[in-house]
Amino acid sequence: MPSLEHAREHACGVGGRRELSAPRLRADTPERAGLDPVKLGRLAAAAYDLTAGARPWAAGAVVLAGRGPVIAVAEASGWAVRYASYDPETDTGVELPAAARVPATVDTPFDLASLTKLFTSVAAVQQIERGTLGMDARIGDWLPEFRAAAAHGVTVRQLLTHTSGLRPGLPLYDCPDDRAALALLRAEAPVSAPGAYRYSDLNMLLLQHVLERITGRTLDVLVHEGITRPLGMTATAFGPCPGAAATEDQRRPWAKAHRGMLRGVVHDENAWALGGVAGHAGLFSTARDLAVFCRALLAGGSYGPARILGPDFVDLLFTPPGLGFVLDRPAFMGELAGRGAAGHTGFTGTSLVLDAATDTFLVLLANTVHPRRRPPDDRPRATLGTLLSRAVI
Repeated sequence: MPSLEHAREHACGVGGRRELSAPRLRADTPERAGLDPVKLGRLAAAAYDLTAGARPWAAGAVVLAGRGPVIAVAEASGWAVRYASYDPETDTGVELPAAARVPATVDTPFDLASLTKLFTSVAAVQQIERGTLGMDARIGDWLPEFRAAAAHGVTVRQLLTHTSGLRPGLPLYDCPDDRAALALLRAEAPVSAPGAYRYSDLNMLLLQHVLERITGRTLDVLVHEGITRPLGMTATAFGPCPGAAATEDQRRPWAKAHRGMLRGVVHDENAWALGGVAGHAGLFSTARDLAVFCRALLAGGSYGPARILGPDFVDLLFTPPGLGFVLDRPAFMGELAGRGAAGHTGFTGTSLVLDAATDTFLVLLANTVHPRRRPPDDRPRATLGTLLSRAVI
């Protein structure tokens, strides 16, 4: 079995089946992408607004957008590392000296947070395509030791669509070790009848265990060998990722664990408790790599000579209500929503949207939790989506 270190060595600074070659991404003018240059200029300007002012939406941000195989906007603003700590008495960040700050660049890796769920979902659909996993298979058939979920007949489809009835999360971070965390997860039963939508990190954690059981490989290896390596996403991997943008000065009571200022290690406390590789969080990546991921899905599962999914199974990902992906959510997609756009957000400030109707994609990476988490605010994300939608010719 390939090791975790083997998977990591290709990312953070350190083959898919073949079909007809799909065009690779290239940087080019808005006109070549079929985008209005004036309107797209407003999107580029809005990227800088994300990090402006005394209390910016994010310390640092990278915005990358395009249409077809063309990247027409790639802008970075603010700081990958700006603060040494957070001062709760003044409710402000303690800024580093200017010489010690690290500017954000278009190549800065960020903690993807819940965008990790999209990779877990693609890994699951790959197994569905290969016939090793059924959409309506009961997880108890694979994981009988997950007694509570098995007793309720939870299925793979319910995990992928967040309709299992499992609650949003568990305090795995309070367990003394990963064995205790696993025992807590195995004993967790749905809190409502399966069928109704209830967004839950636990769905992707159970799905991770299903995938690892049926393949005999860990999730990090599945993502590397099935998605990032064939697509050439060399900057995408589970952490640690020392060059990543900083996230939070994580301390109680506002956080769930006392870990200090985080950089290059996963922000999510449960993913941290599980060793950094989790179905719901843990991946680090760059905007360029995520653009490749978007492009491959928009092209029916292929990028260059690599193929990670067949077109029918890409369509399955985006068939309502969506498998892992969120569909047509104006709250963070803006006017890109409404035609079948798919995407997701991450708690650290990340998001991606791909719109098959216009063949456009939008990637936003930011560290909104640096130096401390705040209530989510999707309005800047929605603004970017609207500006890209209006730029489409």
